[in-house]
Amino acid sequence: MRRQLLLNCGIAAFSLAAFFFFSSSGFTSSSAGPSAVLIGAGDIADCTGLEGAEATAKLLEQNPGTVMAVGDLAYPDGTKENFACYNQTWGRVKSTTRPAVGNHEFHSSGATFYFEYFGAAAGDPKDGYYSYELGTWHIIVLNSECAEVAGCNAGSRQEKWLRADLAAHPTACTLAYWHKPLFSSGDKHGNDPEIKPFWQALYEANADVVVNGHDHDYERFGPQDPDARPDGKRGIREFVAGTGGKNHRPFGAPKPNSELRNADTFGVLKLTLKSGGYEWNFIPEAGKTFTDSGSGVCH
Repeated sequence: MRRQLLLNCGIAAFSLAAFFFFSSSGFTSSSAGPSAVLIGAGDIADCTGLEGAEATAKLLEQNPGTVMAVGDLAYPDGTKENFACYNQTWGRVKSTTRPAVGNHEFHSSGATFYFEYFGAAAGDPKDGYYSYELGTWHIIVLNSECAEVAGCNAGSRQEKWLRADLAAHPTACTLAYWHKPLFSSGDKHGNDPEIKPFWQALYEANADVVVNGHDHDYERFGPQDPDARPDGKRGIREFVAGTGGKNHRPFGAPKPNSELRNADTFGVLKLTLKSGGYEWNFIPEAGKTFTDSGSGVCH
């Protein structure tokens, strides 16, 4: 009996020691790990009226995370003066912002003041695209102003970079954001087929989520392939979040796979990125009631 008791105690002590060893070495039985927050929108600050940008800036302060500023940040022309207005609002979270460039930034030649304002956080000024890691996710930021980077077509410099970046980061979960959406029901702009090669590369690499702006509304699409065919197994979920504060614009006819639309609420899209999955939550400006939430798993 005593021998059995000593044996049991020895096994318990070994198990406890092994637990602490494997835990400290990162080899716990659970691979969940901590989650990370990516939050933001596009189409943000206009010096002629900053009420919307101020409302969404407050949401960012109340919900800390890495901020995705998804293009058209400083209206109307991305000048130094326009960025001074952006700075009054979303500039309060500049230290945590990873921006994407939009068409209005390029109203100033070469998006000069955009790159000057954000510095290294915006990537190489000759490109305007880059990637980074956030928690267990790989995040890719692209430049949808194709004429400014010698095209977005298959075989273009940016498309080759994207494919190389995806190959170099074969993580379980991948998200990309840029300004102009491939799919949009917005009446002003709608679909932009010029950037379809981005989607093709991302789809082939099993990417999970795309976030865009450009149309001044909020829209969520179900998982689909680059040809707008529903694909629950490998499809990419797209969000259009052009709700940063500029103004609102109406929708046209709903595009295939559009699941939810709103065109009267400023707000930010909050993505909680976990190991193996994500949650989304559209947070509206104070005084508005529209929300959207859900979850998905990585491919």
